[in-house]
Formats: sequence, C-alpha cells, structure tokens
Amino acid sequence: MGNEEIGVSIEGHVATVELKRPPNNFLDADLISHLASALEALDDDKQCRSIVLAAAGKHFCAGANLKKRVDDDAAGKPQTAWPRHLYHEAQRLVQTRKPIVAAVHGSAIGAGLGLALVADFRVTCKEARLAANFTALGYHPGFGMTVTLPRVVGHQRARWLMLTGRRVPGDEAYAMGLADRLVEQDKVRRVAQEMAAELAKSGPLAVQAARETLNVDLVPAFRAATEREAFMQQMLRETNDFKEGVKAGFDRREPVFTGT
Repeated sequence: MGNEEIGVSIEGHVATVELKRPPNNFLDADLISHLASALEALDDDKQCRSIVLAAAGKHFCAGANLKKRVDDDAAGKPQTAWPRHLYHEAQRLVQTRKPIVAAVHGSAIGAGLGLALVADFRVTCKEARLAANFTALGYHPGFGMTVTLPRVVGHQRARWLMLTGRRVPGDEAYAMGLADRLVEQDKVRRVAQEMAAELAKSGPLAVQAARETLNVDLVPAFRAATEREAFMQQMLRETNDFKEGVKAGFDRREPVFTGT
C-alpha cells in the first residue's frame, strides 16, 4: 500500500497513513495519487475499519510548492495542466469509503488545509496554523475547499477565511469547528488514533453506509468545484499579482498587489 512517500501501518482495525515528505510535506499530483491509491487499497482491506491521516516532519502539509511553479514558469519550462491533474487525483480521495481522522500537528496551509478537510474529523493543537491562504497569494482557492470548508465551518466563516487568507491558530480553529479536538502537540496523533479506534468499534458496513449517505452530495460537488477552481487558478497564474504574491510569501513580506 505504501511507498517511500506514503507510509501505511495497521494496528487492530485502525490504519495510520503518513505523508513522508518532511519537513513541509509539500504535495503534488504524484503524492496525492499515491495517497489515493493507499486509501483505495485500505477500502479493500477488511481488517481496516478507520484511518488516521498523519504526517512526518514539522508540518502536516504546507500545501503545494508554488515558488517552484513560478520559477518553472519564469524559466520557460513546459507545463502540464497541473491543477487539473492534481485535482483529478484529489477527487479520488473523497470517493473512498472508510472514515478518516486527520492528525494536524503543525501547519495545514493552502492545499494542505484542503487535504485536512477531506478527512471526516481533525485533531490539532494550539501550535498548529491553518490557512486557506490562496487569495493572500493572488490565487484562487483550490483542492475542493470552496465546497469542503463551508461544510465544516459554515458559509460566512469560510467566506472570511478564503477571501482574507488569514492564518488561524489551532485553538481558534477548534473554536470555530475547523478542528474537532484540541490537544497538546505531542498527543495529536495518539488522540487521532483513539478517535479512529472508537469509530472502528461500530459496525463497519453500517459506518461506511452512513458515511456514504452523509457524503451523497459531496462527491459531485467536489468534482464540480475542483473543475472550476482549476480553471480559475490557470487564469490567475498568468497575472502579475500571483507572481508577486508567491514572491512576497517566499520573502516573508507583505505583497504589493496591483490588480494586474
């Protein structure tokens, strides 16, 4: 199920799936494809009844490496339809059948937050930082977040988070419902595994059926959202604001947007 970038282990009826690109766990289409394949394999494993999604290193997932993307564009390197391919792989994640608890021990930024939102539940700590920071970079929100974030925190909070791109500390994320449990940083994974073990006590077929019913509108909505997100990201990636936003983020300064 796993490889050098995705670790998979099973204890009892709980599988732990770990991102292994420390320290930042930047994601791309390959990583999400490997993750989706691991989750699909666990769907077929009757021993597994629930899953913990965790990560090695400092951060849960710092999103996509947009600086590399801008540098590649500047160098004239040929590009594939990157967001569309990435999001095609992301669509596989929301179609898997077993409940997932994300252990967010560090930052979940941009597409990294989108990945955490694919999970059914999230455990975090006050040291974590969560952000839908796309607009702060002059970019369009992605990874299905225009659908998943409002489902979790409500439309108005999601609108504020996406339009400002502000970073939310773990305790604030918990207060607004973005996380389900707030614990000490060194206990995040353990508590996520405890939650997953509690999920695994219920009838596995009943849990999967109930989860499918709860998500009956999520899969088509996620698919439609990622198609639009990919289109808008492709358009905005050609703007000066996007290049400035990514450079400012890399330089750790406020961007100077011009609306061009």
